[in-house]
Amino acid sequence: MTQQEFSIIAPSIPLQPGIYKYFDVEGSLLYVGKAKSLRKRVSSYFSKTFTSYKTHELVQRIHKIEFTIVNDEHDAFLLENSLIKQFQPLFNINLKDDKSYPYIVIKNEPFPRVFFTRKKLNDGSQYLGPYTSIVRVKELLDFIKQNIPLRTCKLNLTENNINKKKFKVCLEYHLGNCKGPCEGFQTNEEYNEDLSQLKNILKGNLTPAIKAFKAAMQEYGQNLEFEKAEIVKKKLENLQQYKFKSAIVSERTGTVDVFSILEEGDTAYVNYLAVSNGTVIQTQTITLKKKLNETAEEVLVFAIAQLRQTFNSEAIELIVPFPIEYPENEIIVTVPKGGDKKKLLEVSEKNTDYFKEESKRKNALHLGTMTDSERGNVLHQLQNDLKLSALPVHIECFDNSNFQGSFPVSAMVCFKNGLPSKNDYRKFNVKTVEGINDFATMSEVVYRRYKRLTEEKLPIPQLIIIDGGKGQLSAAMESITKVGLIGKTTVVGLAKNEEEIFFPGDSQSIKLSWNSESLKLIRRIRDEVHRFGITFHRNQRSKGSLTNELEQIKGISTTTATILLQKFKSVKNIKEKTTEELAVIIGTARSKLIYEYFHGNKNNID
Repeated sequence: MTQQEFSIIAPSIPLQPGIYKYFDVEGSLLYVGKAKSLRKRVSSYFSKTFTSYKTHELVQRIHKIEFTIVNDEHDAFLLENSLIKQFQPLFNINLKDDKSYPYIVIKNEPFPRVFFTRKKLNDGSQYLGPYTSIVRVKELLDFIKQNIPLRTCKLNLTENNINKKKFKVCLEYHLGNCKGPCEGFQTNEEYNEDLSQLKNILKGNLTPAIKAFKAAMQEYGQNLEFEKAEIVKKKLENLQQYKFKSAIVSERTGTVDVFSILEEGDTAYVNYLAVSNGTVIQTQTITLKKKLNETAEEVLVFAIAQLRQTFNSEAIELIVPFPIEYPENEIIVTVPKGGDKKKLLEVSEKNTDYFKEESKRKNALHLGTMTDSERGNVLHQLQNDLKLSALPVHIECFDNSNFQGSFPVSAMVCFKNGLPSKNDYRKFNVKTVEGINDFATMSEVVYRRYKRLTEEKLPIPQLIIIDGGKGQLSAAMESITKVGLIGKTTVVGLAKNEEEIFFPGDSQSIKLSWNSESLKLIRRIRDEVHRFGITFHRNQRSKGSLTNELEQIKGISTTTATILLQKFKSVKNIKEKTTEELAVIIGTARSKLIYEYFHGNKNNID
């Protein structure tokens, strides 16, 4: 990436703290870095002459930049560290293990000890961290020791040993740093209460401790013990200022999908954080346009399904800002009230808000500013990039849409002279395909579209884009052959995730320069067909006018199919039900019809 190319995208990089990722032209991760200000740090790579050959080589290879906004430098440090360990990018220092970073461990034993460690064992103990400052961790442990008396000895304090009077209290007891559980002076219940307060502090839940300190300050003040009150005040200030742990890197969070939504009029912005083993590995924000005053829940559920499918998510837990009914029974939906998951949700919301403001800024700068001559230049660039025989003044793009194995539809958008020609947009209810079959669906709608154009002797587009890659492209080409358009137009496939462009019969794809105007036009056309198709799909579902696989079963009406989908959420779930489970909803006769359709004449059919 050149300095001139970078200058185009520089204003879109946030000034907030976060991590940045550099990718090469093949999509391989080259480098992960942290920054107090993302824009300033990333800009520094393109605004100076490097004496280091490796740094110069890195900049030459950069093709794409991604970033994730976090709360502060502490979170940026930990996220950078975790991503380097996980992906080991070519230009990053090779990090061997976690031993250089401290943890606080709550030992798995009777009357658990709490202490500092660099070694993380698989012993059932609870490890909190890692922390970026050893000094601060030790300060925290000293603070806890002074205010929450817990044992520090290594005695085996089993109930049997204590009852046999095997131990005697030590100096720590006489100093007030321990309550003497070794001699039975403190019960398990009492010890666990102190341990619970400690866990609250370590997890960042300061409210109980703050209330206790404020009460103590007030009591000392009323008793005119101002020196003691001042000591407690300093402890309170230290507690409030301490950064206990990271919301971004926490192994206890596991693998989850985090979603947040921000609405503004008819526009909704949805952010997705993919969290794997406690580390944010993917950040994506999308824009959706509402047409029928859909609720925030409806928009969010739809966006979640699309994003999880796009990124092949296998997480079984969703973290969301409000309760939703998600149509997959095995998925756990969590609305966090506090803790690590709540902080992850807040990070997602921060990225959503930035994306919204940046989108508004870009639209304000770009909307309607391109002249006819500039749009013509873009079309010429697209013609050269794709080696087209004719200038693509007329472009059409197709996309399929379905939800949870039901209600397949397709949509086509048309661009003329680089602008949307909305009067030429077309919607397709699938007529000849049973069930969900993207290839057959694409073949059907492409055939219907161009058979009609040829019969009515209407202009054929110079470029046809099939959104979906090689499989859908092959299916579309079968129909293009049937209607006799081979050699009269160019058809390409667009892979959904990588923005790769495939030509019929080619084993290798081509990738346009990520910031080229021709790829920007293709992206705009793709985004428009997604928006148009999703809106059509949602409208049809809301009207109940779409058919699904259930309605292909002889004896099953639209009403019965609708009742089942409302109850079980998807055709996939219905297939997994027994006749007895279905009979509770629709009766024995119809449940047998459905079960036999999906499974054949099995033994549990009477």
